[in-house]
Amino acid sequence: MPKIKNALLRYRIIDKAIRNQYDPFPTKEILRRACEEALYGTTHGDHISDSTIEKDLFAMREDHDAPIKYSKREKGYYYDDPEFTMDEIPLNEDDVDAIKFAANILFQFKGVDVFKKFEFAIDKILDRVNISDKFTDKSIEQYVQFETAPVYGGSEFLSDLLEAIKKKKSVQFEYAKFDGSGKKIRRVDPYLLKEYRNRYYLIGKTLVKGKTQTFGLDRMSQLNILNEKFQRDADFDPDRYFKHAIGITAGSSDPERVVIEANDILANYLNSQPIHFSQEIIKEKKKYTRYAYEILVTQELIMLLLSYGNQVKVLEPKSLVDEIKNRLKDSLNQY
Repeated sequence: MPKIKNALLRYRIIDKAIRNQYDPFPTKEILRRACEEALYGTTHGDHISDSTIEKDLFAMREDHDAPIKYSKREKGYYYDDPEFTMDEIPLNEDDVDAIKFAANILFQFKGVDVFKKFEFAIDKILDRVNISDKFTDKSIEQYVQFETAPVYGGSEFLSDLLEAIKKKKSVQFEYAKFDGSGKKIRRVDPYLLKEYRNRYYLIGKTLVKGKTQTFGLDRMSQLNILNEKFQRDADFDPDRYFKHAIGITAGSSDPERVVIEANDILANYLNSQPIHFSQEIIKEKKKYTRYAYEILVTQELIMLLLSYGNQVKVLEPKSLVDEIKNRLKDSLNQY
């Protein structure tokens, strides 16, 4: 990739680092490491030097009017205007060329196993490139509307948590209660980062209770990587841990046999998009199809079944049937 394109990518990485409210006033070294890790997957200084970052900061000030200042007290960089962001700067031809260059590289590797889970995302990028070369042409939205995912907080912790997982270092953070009534300090041995419905979650063993739990990154704040090393439980295997789960909820409980009956419309959908890999057709009629699963009965499963409305009927287990009935009764009582 030409140097100018790399520079434009670095500007946006630097911009994100400076605007990171959870780790403000990044040093030159932190900016260098962030750029090298994002572009090359390393932080050793083999590709990006301190002088490169200095030139980038100068160019951002001169070419994009970035209000970058240096704080002697905090020994790091910040924006004099906290509302400034490079995201508001329109893409120029070099930006577009860089995106198209990256998209073409991704296209070449679509069939490789490691990218198969991301083929849908790659296809969306390629669709946008193929529809129009002018990424800033908003008139395109009059003809084609792309699905957009909501933006959730917590992604700024991904690199730090990944480093802690790799180096087997415990972490500490403030964790907000689900109802927003307060925060608690949690100390965790981090095992795994998992994405579900555009949100990221940390799975780890709590140091107080000694249990493996799940934490939403969007509810975290004040993350610190501790110097304490931990020994990961030998019996923890991510694939096995989530084998019978739908969504993010898993644990030590055993899976149950769940049987549902779907009408012909929903059955067409489930046949093309199974709820779970254990999905099995046990009875097929003209007006309905009966499916069986070996899964954990969790909140995610209950919400999914309720979302199908009158297109589905739960047959087993009885405890799940009763739960669905009670939820539906409660809903009717609100009207």
